[in-house]
Formats: sequence, structure tokens, C-alpha cells
Amino acid sequence: MSTTDLTTVAGTAAGTRRPGRLALGGSRIGYEVRSYFRSPDAVFFTFLFPFIMLGIFTAAFSSAGDIQPAPGMEGVSVGAYYLPGLLAAGMLLSGVQNLAIDIAIEKSDGTLKRLGGTPLSPVSYFIGKIGQVFVTGVLQAALLLVAAATLFGIALPTEPEKWATFAWVFVLGVGTSALLGIALSSVPRSGKSAAAVVIPILLVLQFISGVYLQFYQLPEWMQNVASLFPLKWMAQGMRAVFLPEDFAVLEQNGAWDLGWVAVALLAWLVIGLVLSRLTFRWIRRDA
Repeated sequence: MSTTDLTTVAGTAAGTRRPGRLALGGSRIGYEVRSYFRSPDAVFFTFLFPFIMLGIFTAAFSSAGDIQPAPGMEGVSVGAYYLPGLLAAGMLLSGVQNLAIDIAIEKSDGTLKRLGGTPLSPVSYFIGKIGQVFVTGVLQAALLLVAAATLFGIALPTEPEKWATFAWVFVLGVGTSALLGIALSSVPRSGKSAAAVVIPILLVLQFISGVYLQFYQLPEWMQNVASLFPLKWMAQGMRAVFLPEDFAVLEQNGAWDLGWVAVALLAWLVIGLVLSRLTFRWIRRDA
């Protein structure tokens, strides 16, 4: 990042009143969004990846027929079944994977050290990063839903209460993912090792949380492990939105348990906030 960029972002023009944290954070959002879409690898692996996986699942497994909650009951197409999990995975990738790798690289190349010498506070920096995740997350979810309805013929919910559930699960899921991404960025020792540290963790979570595998077919111990992490609850909340009520019997407790979805995501939101604030530094402690 150039000196001009830092000055623009931090708003340090001489003779003017220094902008507040919220104003600086708001100015960072636009910069972060532009930077995100200028990075082809980030756009492919976090923005387009769920869309590509939905196409692969639909093409590869549609010949097996619809997925049914029980024999003789009405089922849904393969694409319709995997859509909720891929929406949840998109939230995780946009928040955790994107920010954990991006911030680790910014620490490694000295960007954060330079930002630390400006009036930009960590709070304003957080606002910019989290705002970018929300903007890209909304665009990604919209693209996935439009593609599901138009390209893959998946019927979307029409009930307002379903979309209300989608809204709060999405907001909590994206917020939690963004904060956990900031916290996880302190783990890689360098920007070069960030992807190698972060991506395997998220791949394991996606496999055990009902994104790429049908959750009800996993061993109970694996379901219990997945329940300790937020992705399982995000996927369950999305399944409550996009799957028929009959599919609730396939959940671990035989119900959507939206109350527990909210509790789990709120708990992880608080954990992410605390961890991100405790671990974030403009430079590494050992630098």
C-alpha cells in the first residue's frame, strides 16, 4: 500500500479535524471491497467457490434421484439439498478464510505496521474488514441464489418468515466468521504459510458440518464434534430456511432447533470478538 493510500484511508490532512473511528472505518470498507475484487485468487476461492461446487454437485449426483427425508416422502433435488450448506460455507469462506489469510499477509508485508503509524485505530480497521465481508457475503449469497433458481431450477422459499430466518442466520454467521477470521490471522507465522494453515482447518469443518456430506449420515461422534463449531449451526439454520419441514427429522435432535442456532452463533460471535481484540497487533509480538 502506498503512502497516498494510507493518507487517504486514515484521513490525516493537515489543518482538518481528525475523523472519528466510525468515519475512518466507513472509508476503509470501500477500499477493502475494491482490494478484494482486485485479487483473482480471493475472488475464485472465496467468492465463486460455492457457486462452482453447487454446479458440480448438481451435475454429478442428479442422476441418483431426489433426496428424501424418509422412504415414500416427498424429496428435493440434489442441488436443493446442498444449497443451504454451500450458503453457510460461503459465509465461512468470506469471513474466516478471506480475512485470516489477508490479514496475515498484511502483517507479513509490513502493511499493518505502516497503518499502525497512522491515526487509524484497530476498531476502524475492524470495521473496514468486517464491512468488506458483509458486502462480499451479500453479493455472493445473491449470486448463488439467483444461479440456483435460474440455472439449476431450485425452488426458493416464498414465506416471509423463512426469509426473516435467513436474514438473522446470515447476519450472525457473517459477523461470527469475520471476527474469527481476524482472530485466526494471528496463528500463521508468515503470509506465505497463511493459506497452508487456514485452508485445511476450514476444509475439515466443511466436511464434518454438512456442507459436502449429508450431515445425518455422519457418525454421531462426528456430529457432536461439528456441534462445537459455528459452521454446523450456520448450515442447520440455512437448511431450516431452504428445505421442507419434513427434513427436520434428519437433524441431530430431529428438529431445526433455531433457538440453539441463535445461541451457538451468538456465543461464537462473542468469542470471536474477544479473541480478535486480544490477539490483534499491528505487528507480531515476536517481530
